[in-house]
Amino acid sequence: MFSCFKSLFEYLFAKMPEDNNTVKIEFTERSDKKEMTGVRKWLSENLLLLGTLCGVAVGAIIGFGLRPCKLSDDSITLISYPGELFMRLLKLIILPLIISSLVAGSASLNAKLNGRIAVRTLVYFLCTSVANAILGVTLVTIIHPGHPGLKEALGDGNENRGATSMLDSLLDLGRNIVADNIFQATFQQAHTAYVNTSNVVYNVENGTHEVTETLVRQINYRSGTNTLGIVFFCLIFGTILGTLGEKSKVVIEFFTVTFEVVMKFVTGVMWLTPFGISSVIAGKILAVNDLALVISNLACFIATVVLGVLIYQLIFMQLIYLVFVRKNPFKFYVGLVQSTCTAFATASTAAALPITFRLMTENLKIDTRITRFVLPIGCNINMDGTALFVAIASCFIAQMNGITLGFGELVTVCFTSTAASFSSASVPSAALVLLLMVLSSIDTPTQDVSLLFAVDWIVDRFRTTNNMLGDCYAAAVVEVLSKKELMAADAIMQESSEYDERNSLPNSISKELAPGDIVIRDEKRNGTSKL
Repeated sequence: MFSCFKSLFEYLFAKMPEDNNTVKIEFTERSDKKEMTGVRKWLSENLLLLGTLCGVAVGAIIGFGLRPCKLSDDSITLISYPGELFMRLLKLIILPLIISSLVAGSASLNAKLNGRIAVRTLVYFLCTSVANAILGVTLVTIIHPGHPGLKEALGDGNENRGATSMLDSLLDLGRNIVADNIFQATFQQAHTAYVNTSNVVYNVENGTHEVTETLVRQINYRSGTNTLGIVFFCLIFGTILGTLGEKSKVVIEFFTVTFEVVMKFVTGVMWLTPFGISSVIAGKILAVNDLALVISNLACFIATVVLGVLIYQLIFMQLIYLVFVRKNPFKFYVGLVQSTCTAFATASTAAALPITFRLMTENLKIDTRITRFVLPIGCNINMDGTALFVAIASCFIAQMNGITLGFGELVTVCFTSTAASFSSASVPSAALVLLLMVLSSIDTPTQDVSLLFAVDWIVDRFRTTNNMLGDCYAAAVVEVLSKKELMAADAIMQESSEYDERNSLPNSISKELAPGDIVIRDEKRNGTSKL
């Protein structure tokens, strides 16, 4: 009897304050929410976005404002130095982010579901790349930005930097996907190179030695992270890891926690975005020589590329989102403004990947199992903007040389641009290298590619935003298409957790449990009871 009163006394005087505190906390939160209304609430929720947009504007103002001062190289280096550190910090996060997200994401799904998501993602990327190439060819044919008089103003280009072909590019793509050393893939990529070799032949008739030079194909390695090989390895590793059951829980938990740590890191880095972007843009504007002359000569070409980017982003992407997701597409588009500004400033989809991850999971509420799977793959394979640019640039150079492309050649440009974009890397100015292959396929002078280097720094930024947004819209579409499979995976996980919960109970209680019963645990007394 005494023990009953004691238990009641402990409950009333020990538990009641906790409940009261809980009520007070809830009341305080509600009162705060009432205070944060209207403009103040909007500013608090979009403070970082506004800071990023201000950083872009301030960078442009500083860059154009200081150009008349004709600053020295040292001064320009100091202005762009904070932006350089910002980009290095973003690139520092890329590798641990890709590895942890892919392993944890693919391990959380079964192999069959991983395969379906991968197929849907690749088909989406292929269709959008072809659509961008067709859009580019259509715009450049209608606007016709190139004419022979433009080449006289710009002069002749330089010779290309070496032999290249579509076959070599596709074979290099396969070699990089299947890396022979995963550790080497973190800092080197495989590529095909042609080397001059001298062959000495002894002529018996003349008694002399004749030297002949031939080009020999070699597989070399160059500096740069082979993210394709790392992505492929992590997908296979994570998929197999998910089939091992209980034995793999510790390893999956390790990669899941690593991903959470990296995302915490990203949260801190995001507050440096306004300062980093401002420095990058100002430094780039100050570093370009003869900016007005270059832009005036190639203004029509730049306008064609920018128009294609805007048409695809504001019309094609929104229609795709509306058809598949059936929600307001512009709300989704606005939610990615900060990541778009980062991609524009850094000219790299990979550099914007950490910020894109955070916006997709926390702000736009896309399933983390999809974002962990689609975004790293899209960062390396999906190059919508590159396909658009390569198609426009190929036809532009042909028009500048007075070459008329027929229907068959335009179709060739579309397909070769799509293939070239898939073999592109997520690094700045990679499209100019791919442009050589497309020009070779339509028998157009390749030395004129060097004429576009002067404006690639600005065009590269616009097409990079297409690449980044294409990855995000792909994740949203794939999530809708995979909704049934994801719900089934959730049901299996829930059943598994309930099964584990039942197995952990004492036999005396587990035998009495019915399917709808609720179990209450008393952690202090280490006991269990049925409700």
